[in-house]
Amino acid sequence: MSGPMALPPRKDGVDGLAARRRPSWALPDRAPGPGAPPRRRRPSWARADPEPAPAPRRPPSCPRTPGGCSRPPGRRPDPRTDPRPARAADPADPVDALAAELADDIGAAVHAYEVAAVLESQGMTGERIQREYGHRDLFSLAAALYQRVPRNHPEPPLPPDPWRPDHAGCALRGLLFALPGAAYLLAAGAWGDAGPHGLIAAALVSWAWSQALSHRAYVRLVTGRHEAARTLLRGGTAGVGCASLTGLVVAGPGPAAGFAAGQSCYLAAAGVLLVLGRERQLAVALLPVAAGAAVLPWWDPPTALGLGLPVLTVLLAAGAAALALRAALATAPAAGAPPRLARSLPYGAFGLAAGTLATSAGLRDPYAVIVLTLSMGPAEWLLYRFRGLAVAALRASTTPLGFRLRAARALGLCVAAYLASLAAGIPLTGTSPAPLLALGAALWTALLLQAFGVAWPSAALCLGAAAVTTALPRLSDLPASTAQLVGCTAAALALFAAAVRHLGSSTAHS
Repeated sequence: MSGPMALPPRKDGVDGLAARRRPSWALPDRAPGPGAPPRRRRPSWARADPEPAPAPRRPPSCPRTPGGCSRPPGRRPDPRTDPRPARAADPADPVDALAAELADDIGAAVHAYEVAAVLESQGMTGERIQREYGHRDLFSLAAALYQRVPRNHPEPPLPPDPWRPDHAGCALRGLLFALPGAAYLLAAGAWGDAGPHGLIAAALVSWAWSQALSHRAYVRLVTGRHEAARTLLRGGTAGVGCASLTGLVVAGPGPAAGFAAGQSCYLAAAGVLLVLGRERQLAVALLPVAAGAAVLPWWDPPTALGLGLPVLTVLLAAGAAALALRAALATAPAAGAPPRLARSLPYGAFGLAAGTLATSAGLRDPYAVIVLTLSMGPAEWLLYRFRGLAVAALRASTTPLGFRLRAARALGLCVAAYLASLAAGIPLTGTSPAPLLALGAALWTALLLQAFGVAWPSAALCLGAAAVTTALPRLSDLPASTAQLVGCTAAALALFAAAVRHLGSSTAHS
């Protein structure tokens, strides 16, 4: 409700008004308008009269306005809604000059009282107001300034993006995912004919175990580093035992089982270092195999050196993980119940599905796995970027549908950017680009959903794609690449629809 508002007077039932009029020193309910009679401020010791004074009746036309006015009596024009153009400022008018000087503060005000506070902070005295500006008091001048300056409420400054990605960190993690593949090039053929099956089985167990253990460790990391380190120590030891036993059962006793055990130890140590934020120590541990792989195009190292460099990398990674765990366990423990094991099951299932899909692509072309692992750096960067774009969409949207459309657009841009980064390395491979792009789209969208806690749908769809990729070539005459294209394309479309549904809601980003 706008305009002055007065309570109706109470009648005494005899003749006249029983309510007493407000004293002349009482503070008005609102700022007096221009040309109003002077009113003195109420002393701090005075109390307002409990009964309101009757509202004075005003003439049907405004005498201060030339020609009268058509608006209701007693109602002032609101500069924010009044359609009439503002009058031109007079440079010779001191009030107009003051309005131009304080335009920023006056335009941001929502009431004339705020303008009065600004004037009072400027040291404006009553004598100066009467002498220089021709107004009787502070409130009269403030009301005149408030009416002459249009409302201009500036937007608050945007806060920094809380999800701004670390460019160097994402690039480093992409290298850390790809460099371990150099160990297989250095020790090629050392595990015999039955060795690859044992290594693949052990790697699948390690990937599934590491995904579930990493999720559980990250949840415990919120409680404290001590609790996260205990989770990693117990879970990592059990994971190494399970993966090594799987490699031994599949490959049998021999060099392949030993290589599978070393592979399991490295994956467990790398998981510890990545969760605890020790990427640089892991990069130092990978220097031996990186240096050995760098000279392979020009020099074929002997068998002892080819096996010794991966062993040295495993020892360095295990030592760095032990030091990181020791430092984390030295911190003070915090109280808190551990999360349920069932919460980490879908993350382990996704790790098994992703490992199966990557292995099926690597069996056709090992370079496809290298390109896929190198793209994990841009993938992680885009995960952070989508979160930042979603926060910006929340600020810019005024309706749920508008936010859903903006979120879908951000999702499409991020998926396209990831596929572009993946396509840049496809010329290095000898496979068709379509199956690898479909695989990349499915994995990245699943990772995005898991980052927002939508774990079971992403894991189930990826498991379905892995089942189609492995089973369809055996049940039909379709080649493995076509089966991967069919399974991963269907999974990617379903995952994209699930992402639009879940991430298109503003509650998912709160």
